[in-house]
Amino acid sequence: MSERIREFLRRRDEDGPCVVVDLDIVRDNYHAFARSLPDTSVYYAVKANPAPEILSLLESLGSCFDCASVGEIEMVLATGASADRISYGNTIKKEKDIAKAYAYGVRLFAVDCVEEVDKIARSAPGSRVFCRVLCDGIGAEWPLSRKFGCDADMAPDVLEYAHRLGLQAYGVSFHVGSQQANLEAWDLALAMAAGVFKEMALRGIDLKMVNMGGGFPTRYLKDVPGVPTYGTAIFEALCKHFGNRLPSTIIEPGRGMVGNAGMIEAEVVLISRKSADDEIRWVYLDIGKFSGLAETMDEAIRYPIRTPKDGDRTAPCVLAGPTCDSVDVMYEKTPYELPVSLSIGDKILIEACGAYTTTYSTVSFNGFAPLASHVI
Repeated sequence: MSERIREFLRRRDEDGPCVVVDLDIVRDNYHAFARSLPDTSVYYAVKANPAPEILSLLESLGSCFDCASVGEIEMVLATGASADRISYGNTIKKEKDIAKAYAYGVRLFAVDCVEEVDKIARSAPGSRVFCRVLCDGIGAEWPLSRKFGCDADMAPDVLEYAHRLGLQAYGVSFHVGSQQANLEAWDLALAMAAGVFKEMALRGIDLKMVNMGGGFPTRYLKDVPGVPTYGTAIFEALCKHFGNRLPSTIIEPGRGMVGNAGMIEAEVVLISRKSADDEIRWVYLDIGKFSGLAETMDEAIRYPIRTPKDGDRTAPCVLAGPTCDSVDVMYEKTPYELPVSLSIGDKILIEACGAYTTTYSTVSFNGFAPLASHVI
């Protein structure tokens, strides 16, 4: 736990939940990725946390950026980063947004179908495109299968179509699923990518790049391998499938870059039971699914929680948010162990919340303010 965050929270006097992100940890994470995959370009996934302070730090360190919208592109450009350090990595883009990104100087676009290629050919002529292929996401706590990507057998047709429309068929991308603990996931995905490269070569088109996506985990309740372990596994898989002709490579860490750098402080609003003989307490916090903890959906991400009563006897409880919506329950299928002595008004700390919290917070659902953010 960051002592800098502890000290900030000790001095904080405002009410309501907040997330605090320590830039020193973000800096250390960036260097870990850069050292572990030295020949791979780091494209930070802006959607994980687009705080201006984080983007400015990463720009100064030499990071590139994976953007999902024109809004994110504009945030990156505001740091002084040049457009050639930006990938428009969303496969679902309005044509007017493609045109705007092109006007800003962006020349690297993701696709997964010929319909998207048509839009880019019209509005971003001559640009480089990479085709995203489907991964099953096995081993990931937050899978990203089905919605994005096409079958690997379809990818060569998409890329050849782009080539024939005057675009540069540049490469292949995949995403093995967020919070991916299976080191072999990249091996399987790189095997697919190499197959697409070989088929394109047979068609007379040489691809140049593999975008290996994100998926790098942060530590929640379970230990996860460190970045160097992932780096070694990925490099070995690259050599296995591409031999001595290694392509240019990109990674897109988001959670792995900022997840462990942030912590949320929240307050216990209510502790109750649903019947007189109910053994399970309901603990309601002033933060829930609609105010930053959306990744507790289906209890996929289980955050570490610290309380001022840690060390006391614990008992299982249901953990829920403050809104008048019945889905605003974080942990019920697998109740959470919290101290029996926990009281209304106690402040708790939710760890590893630097990624996908502020950006998931609603504007004003039920009149609750968006999750406050502090970057130190």
